[in-house]
Amino acid sequence: MSWPTSNKALSANELRRAAIDLLARRDYSRYELWQKLSVKAVDANELEHVLDDLSERQWQSDARFARLFLSSSQQRGHGPLRIQQGMRQKGIASAEIDVAFAEADVDWCALAMRVVQKKAATLPDLNQKSREKLYRFLASRGFDGEHIRVAMTSLSESE
Repeated sequence: MSWPTSNKALSANELRRAAIDLLARRDYSRYELWQKLSVKAVDANELEHVLDDLSERQWQSDARFARLFLSSSQQRGHGPLRIQQGMRQKGIASAEIDVAFAEADVDWCALAMRVVQKKAATLPDLNQKSREKLYRFLASRGFDGEHIRVAMTSLSESE
């Protein structure tokens, strides 16, 4: 079901209300909010002022968004390279990404091992072709070569 949309430009108070409505559902990066609200803003400066106000009140925080994005992505089995790329696409600054990764307590090799073991369980046998498929799968999930090597070695040892 789609809601009717209005082409009417929103005032500063209406922009603030729209932003708060969005943030009530989930956290957004500043860039994502800007993208969603810029089409309805009368003036880009007005929108920037609203976003600045939300940031000052800590209702919107790129640092918090980065931590939550990292946590939810790693729980879905994504590796650090894919998570970093996702954060960049959502407009998170490199410094914020670095801080989120520094604060996170994630063993990327252990995560890669869990992901590869789960995927290997769906394969009929672990021949060379299957191993190549698993390697590509982990790479597409955003794990780097070292994480993949450790995971594949652990898979070989568990046979």
